[in-house]
Formats: sequence, C-alpha cells, structure tokens
Amino acid sequence: MIRRRLRLTLSVATVWRLLKRHGWSWQAPARRALERDEHAVELWKKEVWPKVKASRRRPGHGSSSRTRPDSR
Repeated sequence: MIRRRLRLTLSVATVWRLLKRHGWSWQAPARRALERDEHAVELWKKEVWPKVKASRRRPGHGSSSRTRPDSR
C-alpha cells in the first residue's frame, strides 16, 4: 500500500519504526471476549483437536527425491 500510494519502497523494519515513533503498536486483546464459551472450548480441545492433529500426513514409504530409488 505504501508503494502504491506514496511511490516509496520501505522495508518492514522501517515501516515498523515509523509506526512505533507515532505511537502505533501491534494490537492484542486486553481481555477475553464476553461471548467465549469455556465449556465449548474445552470440548473442542478434547474431541475435535485430536482428530485434526492426527489427520496430518505421517511419514511413510517413498521419497520425493528423483535421485534416490524408492525403498519399498
């Protein structure tokens, strides 16, 4: 956006320094949302998260290398 609007090329560090100088900072919530349902969060952690975590691709047979033959 800076490049398009101001026709300037600035590094991320420079932009961060400028924002900080003017009192800006990254934003973090000061408190938890009032609508947060702790029971639903705990239920999700116990029931859904293990399934999601387990669904990751596990290392198996084969190789993505073209130079190494498949060891099956």
